[in-house]
Amino acid sequence: MGMTGAEILLDEIRQARTSHGLSQDDFGKLISYSGTHVSAVETGTRPPTGDYVAAIDRALKTGGLFTRLLERLSELDAAPLWLREWITLEQQARAMRWYEMAWVPGLLQTEEYARAVFDTDGRLTAEEVETRVAARLTRQQILAGDDPPQLVAVVDDAVLRRPIGGAAVMREQLFRLVKLNQDSRRVRIHVVPQGVGAYAGLDGPFIIATLPGQVDVGYLDNRLQGQVVERAVDLAALREQWEATLAEALTLHQSTELMLEVAKSWI
Repeated sequence: MGMTGAEILLDEIRQARTSHGLSQDDFGKLISYSGTHVSAVETGTRPPTGDYVAAIDRALKTGGLFTRLLERLSELDAAPLWLREWITLEQQARAMRWYEMAWVPGLLQTEEYARAVFDTDGRLTAEEVETRVAARLTRQQILAGDDPPQLVAVVDDAVLRRPIGGAAVMREQLFRLVKLNQDSRRVRIHVVPQGVGAYAGLDGPFIIATLPGQVDVGYLDNRLQGQVVERAVDLAALREQWEATLAEALTLHQSTELMLEVAKSWI
């Protein structure tokens, strides 16, 4: 069994550090990351992001070597690197703040709804659709564990009314969201109602995950590429966007009532 692209990259990063005679702490200082972050990347518990490898390229004056390696090696692995990178962070998160304007958040989707979402991507074969659905359901298991993360989701009212997969699929999906709001102490779903005009969230979907040690990372999603956000200034902007979006949403009780009402209308 050969090494994965990610393992090859980590091996090269580790060798670059040791060949310069640097400890993890010293290396961290050089690239403006903490020693614990360097250690987490080298042990594979935190994926190396584009920002991280670019910082190494600058510090060691490699002429962009690690950035190219990251791009080329990620092509060898099945899931694109940014998605694997985000899934790793998602699995470690203690809390998530998640905004969606078009779909139900992936971790809260029913199997049929997820299938309908992936079916819209004409580039996927039927087999690939099933692989993605299975992968999404596996990711959802973090919410079913003994110590699940806290998940606060805000969705636009349009998410409740767009017929993804048809009426029966929508009905089942919305009842699931209602049940989560009523039964789960760790999941809260708020809805921004129809009457709200322009608001911050309409800039696009995003997630802020809080990792152990109260470290935040962000994620911006689109069909071609997801982007992991680590820079403090970007995270500050995302937090502001979150606060402004949540402020427009209905309370938990009002959101649950609205989802129940719309669920019953899907016949």
